[in-house]
Amino acid sequence: MADKKIVEILMVDDDEGDTFMVQEALADSSCANNFQVVHDGEEALEFMGKQGRFSDAATPDIVLLDINMPRMNGHEVLSWMRDQEAYKLTPVIILTTSSSDIDIRESYEKQANCFITKPVDLKKYDGVIKVIDQFWTEIVKLPPKQ
Repeated sequence: MADKKIVEILMVDDDEGDTFMVQEALADSSCANNFQVVHDGEEALEFMGKQGRFSDAATPDIVLLDINMPRMNGHEVLSWMRDQEAYKLTPVIILTTSSSDIDIRESYEKQANCFITKPVDLKKYDGVIKVIDQFWTEIVKLPPKQ
């Protein structure tokens, strides 16, 4: 039997409660994952650029990206990613409290793969994360790393 594929997931979100809920939901995943968290856009660029304390960071297969963060917002992170050869094809899931048409449009214009507004209800939020996990780790074929 083949070894389980490990999916590298990076969550970029400044809300520790949200990152904890996602980590808990992913703990039950049928796919092995390496879940990493950074708390703002600048940290995300350091992580993906393998700079400083992130010099040994794994290249993420999937990025869960919040929009509203300090220092650098999610739209800026997404623009940076799409300008980097290594991250042009990396699936980016916008996971945010926003439901603004402007944020939705800008996310898709910058080539986000999907836009999800975080449910307020904890049970629904857990369900959304499980659906994201199942879709992106079991159903979808992820692009090869460059």
